[in-house]
Amino acid sequence: MDLLKLVALDKDDIAVISAHLQDAVVKVGDIVWQPADKRFVLAANRFDWEAAQNSGSDFRRRRTALRFDRVLGVKCRNISPKDPATVLNLLAVEFSEDDCPSGTVTLMFSGGAALRLEVECLEVEFADLGPVWPTSACPEHLREVAALRG
Repeated sequence: MDLLKLVALDKDDIAVISAHLQDAVVKVGDIVWQPADKRFVLAANRFDWEAAQNSGSDFRRRRTALRFDRVLGVKCRNISPKDPATVLNLLAVEFSEDDCPSGTVTLMFSGGAALRLEVECLEVEFADLGPVWPTSACPEHLREVAALRG
């Protein structure tokens, strides 16, 4: 499979990115907030759902970057920047519009952890970085995602 690159400019676009990032693992140390540039970036090891659906048993992960521009502020819940080795499991990325085109992006992680980005407008880039490696298991968490969405 070729490297995947996506851009999100609206709620429908971010839903596609969220689907590709479901079950990505992120180290706290791979999360960077650059307030002077209004930029928020994270690197993740995403589960390759497309490969798993096509083969049924070929499970793998890919290194991926996610960049948000025009970010005005970042808040976190149950995430400590003092422990960069902590691994988070990303469940979903959602956007809610406040005063068009501004809004809030929420990155929801297992265990009740979350990041909330206040954005001028939705401007997101998702890009696979290249490395791919096999993994032995397919993630399962449907009950936890359903509980988060209420």
